Amino acid sequence: MPDAISLPIGRYRAWFLADAPVGFSEFPGSAWRGAFGHALKGAACATQEPRCETCMLYRSCAYPYLFETPPPPDAAKMRRYSAVPHPYVFDPLPPTAAGCALEFSLFGAANRHLALVVYALGRAGAGELGVAGNRLRLDRLERELGLGSGEWREVALPEGLAAVGMPSPPEIPGPLGAVEIAIETPLRLKREGKHVGPGVFAFADLFGNLLRRISMLTYFHTDTPLETDFRGLSDDARRVRAESALEWREQRRYSNRQRQAMRLGGVWGRMRLEGEDLTPFWPYLWLGQWTHAGTGATMGLGRYRLHAGAERGAVDV
Repeated sequence: MPDAISLPIGRYRAWFLADAPVGFSEFPGSAWRGAFGHALKGAACATQEPRCETCMLYRSCAYPYLFETPPPPDAAKMRRYSAVPHPYVFDPLPPTAAGCALEFSLFGAANRHLALVVYALGRAGAGELGVAGNRLRLDRLERELGLGSGEWREVALPEGLAAVGMPSPPEIPGPLGAVEIAIETPLRLKREGKHVGPGVFAFADLFGNLLRRISMLTYFHTDTPLETDFRGLSDDARRVRAESALEWREQRRYSNRQRQAMRLGGVWGRMRLEGEDLTPFWPYLWLGQWTHAGTGATMGLGRYRLHAGAERGAVDV
């Protein structure tokens, strides 16, 4: 039997209007994340302390939880890390002549902060993201009715935000026989301290990262941490063979903190899994379409979609 993974995922889409065509860099997720963090701190910070770590509200404020995400003092995992996986992912949509849209996912307890997240996104669009004379105005918000359903319903602003509530853990469909994994944004993974290139990329690289990431998301952002045979699953994943058509693709972004342009490269393309029993891996593969995988997942990197065999279109089973 596949593992039961209890990870509530809220999927939302914020629409913005503009006075002129919107121009982003080739990596809009980075711009959204930076502007969101600045706006979120301005909206959530009550003390105006220069450093969150020394603030008396550090462990109760929504800003560090969402944007910096330190491990709790009593955490049994990742205690030596300054941050654990953040409870959100941004997926910017291509801009149009009228404006732009940002799809985003909130994981577990982060959904309780939906109103604050939406408010901060509205401030981000009207502030740092907008070029002088062309501010982005938050027009409407939608939420997906059932993860992966493709059915969206508008949420009234602002009064409708309080009624959204905590999403339930999604019902994961049964596995398919032949699956194609379409990697849509650069996927940055490491093996033995080095980035995994397209020539040596294996299914186990993707699955191992998904297993760790989803495990950490359930541990830090839900009340039901994942329990499974981690070693057994990892060993089994190394025996899965895939046909790959991958290449290395660079993604450029500008870091305001480091004040320099950066490149975030990763593998991009397709992997086909056929003739393999994917049952034990399927829940992770399916959820990974919304959690993303690898470095920079929060900004939109490591996004992939599952297709039935070689057919186009998202898996709908």
